[in-house]
Amino acid sequence: MDAQRALDIYQAKDTIPVNLEGVPVWIEKVDVDNGVATVQVGSRPTNTQTVNVERLMEG
Repeated sequence: MDAQRALDIYQAKDTIPVNLEGVPVWIEKVDVDNGVATVQVGSRPTNTQTVNVERLMEG
């Protein structure tokens, strides 16, 4: 996905499923200028990663 779509999902009122290499993630922050997002992996709030938004898949 692109950075703008990641930002749209982050700002959406509805929950939109997003996966990182098949693992469900929750977008916590998007840096549109650098094309990266900070995501929570799974259900553990302490398990976060900053990844290139191109690695994220919607659905």
